[in-house]
Amino acid sequence: MVNKINTMTSKQKVLKWLYPFFAKLTLLAGKGNKTLKSNKMAPASFYELKVILNNGTLLNFSDLKNKKVMIVNTASDCGYTAQYEGLQALHEKYKDSLSLIGFPANDFGEQEKGSDETIAEFCKVNFGVTFPMSKKAVVIKKEDQHEVYQWLTDESKNGWNYVAPSWNFCKYLIDEDGNLTHFFEAGIDPMGAEIKDAIENK
Repeated sequence: MVNKINTMTSKQKVLKWLYPFFAKLTLLAGKGNKTLKSNKMAPASFYELKVILNNGTLLNFSDLKNKKVMIVNTASDCGYTAQYEGLQALHEKYKDSLSLIGFPANDFGEQEKGSDETIAEFCKVNFGVTFPMSKKAVVIKKEDQHEVYQWLTDESKNGWNYVAPSWNFCKYLIDEDGNLTHFFEAGIDPMGAEIKDAIENK
């Protein structure tokens, strides 16, 4: 029988325990708390994008019409990893009006080195994650940047934003018409007032 990776490493346990202190310190230092927003229309259609999820199924973004969409780059060994808890709570609270998709990425300090299967098991067992997760992807501006992040970070496609994730757990919010409306830096809590207000405002 193959043993599943269903417990946190010592490092992951420490990071989860330290998260509340880490989050407060970074915000007090004025780091990771940037929010950008716009009401510009996207020149290129968000609904032509697609992603292969970590279970191998294809998600066409055309299936997400008439709901807000939040896209988050994630990692298992980051100071912000405990945000999975808040993201799951956000998913449950707004499941009728919001589609949340996680994009595991190893773009910042080797903090997501596991396989897609290991990542999925880690998220499910330790944080109860039920929202869709993509296969591991590149989210920063490189030649092999995922097409979803090409759209999110190219103003000629989304209409205004060129900012790529500065760290793990940056969040992009797309409205019901497929327009990018907000970028939230990693330090913005998933269940914080800024994100709730953005989701609830039409």
